Amino acid sequence: MIVIIGALLGAVIGGMTAARRKGNRMDIAQYATGYAIAFSIVAMILTVLLDRFLF
Repeated sequence: MIVIIGALLGAVIGGMTAARRKGNRMDIAQYATGYAIAFSIVAMILTVLLDRFLF
């Protein structure tokens, strides 16, 4: 669940970042994908750490 939220949040932030920098549609898609992957990896690590230390 945390990973999905991280991916969606990353995609939104990445898309907004590219749009703010006046990127075209392909730039926005690339930023959204890159941020989604990065946020997903961080969220996955967070999920593993939470599962390891809390349960």
